[in-house]
Amino acid sequence: MQTEKVVNHIVDWLKNYATAANMSGFTIGISGGVDSAVTSALCARTGLRTLCVEMPIHQALSQVSRGQHHISSLKDQFANVTNVEVDLTPVFEQFKTAVPFIQENNNIELSLANTRARLRMTTLYYFAGLHKYLVAGTGNKVEDFGVGFYTKYGDGGVDLSPIADLMKSEVYEIGRFLKISDEILNAAPTDGLFGDSRSDEEQIGASYDELEWAMGMDRLGMNAEDYSGREHEVFNIFKRLNSANKHKMHPIPVCEIPVNLKN
Repeated sequence: MQTEKVVNHIVDWLKNYATAANMSGFTIGISGGVDSAVTSALCARTGLRTLCVEMPIHQALSQVSRGQHHISSLKDQFANVTNVEVDLTPVFEQFKTAVPFIQENNNIELSLANTRARLRMTTLYYFAGLHKYLVAGTGNKVEDFGVGFYTKYGDGGVDLSPIADLMKSEVYEIGRFLKISDEILNAAPTDGLFGDSRSDEEQIGASYDELEWAMGMDRLGMNAEDYSGREHEVFNIFKRLNSANKHKMHPIPVCEIPVNLKN
């Protein structure tokens, strides 16, 4: 990959899109992970106003500190970068008291995790509305178009996606080029939605390198039966998640009414 040219291309794309939309800048949720770090650094390079928003909800201190260090570094480099922290923990806890909490329901943990992501999305759009900013998505290609590893109308609710055509390995490559800190580059990827340290790999059952491989083989028309051992297992994980999460990757289905029924 021609890293510097890709970086310049994304920065130009971001700036041109915002200018054409008559918007003043970008707002990005900072998680302490590589995707949000790279996205915010790219937005900062546009010269347009870039608001980094921290939104902890029972967040692990390691994730919070990584995010804070990254924001401080960006502010030292770019005068157009500002930040704000909104502690959503009380909002989340209040939400739990307002809805039925069915402890024995197997879906409760995931449902509450997705609720965290949707509270953050709402917060980002609050600030975007105040300042005429665009909400910049932080999803990469494997997450957004491979296994659908994001929350619908949560971290998937954005105005534009600057790194969604980059594989996770390419995001890391750009991160190194942009001099993102080693503490972020070396941290295990996590969505931080469960209030513990579980990694993306632990949730998915495969690493991003493995998923990239499976995504590439799937595009070549290969099947799980073409492999054995760990490769067979990973390919099945990829296909299962890709199929289950198609509803996130495709436009909202519209029930089209036949013309003769409207006459």
